[in-house]
Amino acid sequence: MIYEGKAITVKALEGGIVELNFDLKGESVNKFNRLTLNELRQAVDTIKADGSIKGVIVTSGKDVFIVGADITEFVDNFKLPDEELVAGNLEANKIFSDFEDLGVPTVAAINGIALGGGLEMCLAADYRVASETAKIGLPEVKLGIYPGFGGTVRLPRLIGTDNAIEWIASGKENSAADALKVSAVDAVVKPELLKDAALDLVKRAISGELDYKAKRQPKLEKLKLNAIEQMMAFETAKGFVAGQAGPNYPAPVEAIKSIQKAASFGRDKALEVEATGFVKLAKTPVAASLIGLFLNDQELKKKAKDYDKQAKDVKMAAVLGAGIMGGGIAYQSAVKGTPILMKDIREEAIELGLGEASKLLGKRVEKGRLTPAKMAEALNAIRPTLSYGDFANVDIVVEAVVENPKIKQSVLAEVEGAVKEDAILASNTSTISISLLAQALKRPQNFVGMHFFNPVHMMPLVEVIRGEKSGETAVATTVAYAKKMGKTPIVVNDCPGFLVNRVLFPYFGGFARLVSAGVDFVRIDKVMEKFGWPMGPAYLMDVVGIDTGHHGRDVMAEGFPDRMKDDRKSAIDALYEAKRLGQKNGKGFYVYETDKRGKPKKIFDESVLEVLAPIVYEKREVTDEDIINFMMIPLCLETVRCLEDGIVDSAAEADMGLIYGIGFPPFRGGALRYIDSIGVAEFVALADKYADLGPLYHPTEKLREMAKNGQKFFG
Repeated sequence: MIYEGKAITVKALEGGIVELNFDLKGESVNKFNRLTLNELRQAVDTIKADGSIKGVIVTSGKDVFIVGADITEFVDNFKLPDEELVAGNLEANKIFSDFEDLGVPTVAAINGIALGGGLEMCLAADYRVASETAKIGLPEVKLGIYPGFGGTVRLPRLIGTDNAIEWIASGKENSAADALKVSAVDAVVKPELLKDAALDLVKRAISGELDYKAKRQPKLEKLKLNAIEQMMAFETAKGFVAGQAGPNYPAPVEAIKSIQKAASFGRDKALEVEATGFVKLAKTPVAASLIGLFLNDQELKKKAKDYDKQAKDVKMAAVLGAGIMGGGIAYQSAVKGTPILMKDIREEAIELGLGEASKLLGKRVEKGRLTPAKMAEALNAIRPTLSYGDFANVDIVVEAVVENPKIKQSVLAEVEGAVKEDAILASNTSTISISLLAQALKRPQNFVGMHFFNPVHMMPLVEVIRGEKSGETAVATTVAYAKKMGKTPIVVNDCPGFLVNRVLFPYFGGFARLVSAGVDFVRIDKVMEKFGWPMGPAYLMDVVGIDTGHHGRDVMAEGFPDRMKDDRKSAIDALYEAKRLGQKNGKGFYVYETDKRGKPKKIFDESVLEVLAPIVYEKREVTDEDIINFMMIPLCLETVRCLEDGIVDSAAEADMGLIYGIGFPPFRGGALRYIDSIGVAEFVALADKYADLGPLYHPTEKLREMAKNGQKFFG
């Protein structure tokens, strides 16, 4: 062994060739943490000092190559002063450059995922050979930063500016085949031939058949574009990418600017440009929020994994209630490999549910994400039925009937008698108490809530609700089934609205107050969309359904009368009475027409003003900032209450629930991180300015205590 560490080893193979192997002890994946970087420094120095070495292949001892930097370590570095952070970044880059400058040919053998720093390690090698199953990319923009180990410098010089901008600005993972097309890798082979292919390449370079120095040279020089070509390439790309990313996500455009600034320099000066821009982005609130999201997501995955030990395997599922929701649940289960029965009492509902599943599968085939054979397989995995005849073998039943407690209790009691004793029953209710529904059951320990969000195939969140008598096996099995369906489950405790809807309705309450104060709902939508929401509150209400919102508001008012009950008639009451139910019947706050693609398009309709006129109780002049505060303060305070009441276990889960469940602006990190970004004391003072609006705007005593003690929800 030439070098042996805890993450890296270097051993002699044959004919002066050595293998630099990444295999981080105690971890399931390789990543660039401080230990790995320090050992890479030592390994490169050892190779450099050994005159007998003629070539290097770089391999991985894991199923993946290197997944990237250890963000949990690097996030602490981002708090350092700019100069220190730039210096540290350049010091790490010196390791990659010294590897690149070795006096012998180098080949990276990419056996699996090589992302971020993992791909940047490969880019520093002279040649790259990839397994057919490898995935490579630079996803840093998804964290609000851009590549910092030479990715913005080496990739454009290897695959051309246009291709590099597309890879870096999108942050996408690329297949080995796609990487070969743009020359990001030099060869693609079957997994079992990877090491032999790498050895063959390095031998050909040692023998002089391949000129590795000529292959290396473009990475050391400035970009081969003249001034006009540069202007055309970069200015066009910046305009297009800015339009795609939007104003709240600066990293993709900053990455292009960095490539542009560094275009006229050789490698070392170009790396300094990259480091300066990297540090600038690392210090932004957007990077803090998006990195926070990444860490929160890791926490969610770990929590969900902890339930695996107690979960039972779900081999057969069932959904009660077909229609759009039931069809969406059936589709999601079947397409991810769990066969499902779809029961309803009406033939037309079954047809609607099957039609929904078929439509969703058809769209996947159109986009090339599914073969026709796989579509047929998935459709065959959905078995429609009008009876409970086949329910004896079902492991979990998802009840998705009308949102009425008596009907739900009746259906659940009925199905309980048709399934085996240890089958799990789950209600897809959005607001009704799980403990209340459980009163109709003989085996309440086998019953939980499983709240999907509409549309099921697009929304990543599933709330798994633990009732007073729900057993751990029922909770764990439901979590495991949600994961199997490709969803992100969050376990919450029972209360009206659970986590997401309990927090959403105070937001709608703030909206109702604004409309009752004579504020134009179109203006409110525009302000909140500019704030970062995917759609404004009026438009969201129309999409959810005015009748659904009306019912949910009544449930929440009954559950939390002290702050959510309002005796005055609101905008939602006025629209509900006027039978303007939103997109479902073509009229709500807006009216809807079908566009060329068959999707509903919203149009302002003046007749709605007559409907809303009786509920405008005052004319209040408000700024755009007031609009944001009217809506965000109650949402944030209700999130705080959910955490304090133990409805959700952690700040991370609370924030991720809102991002995955209702599209809270990701670049703001979630409600609790949003409070942190303002400052807890400053947020409490802000809420106090709106105290006259009622209890929804009153901070809790615990939050006031946090403000006094200078505490935060994160960090």
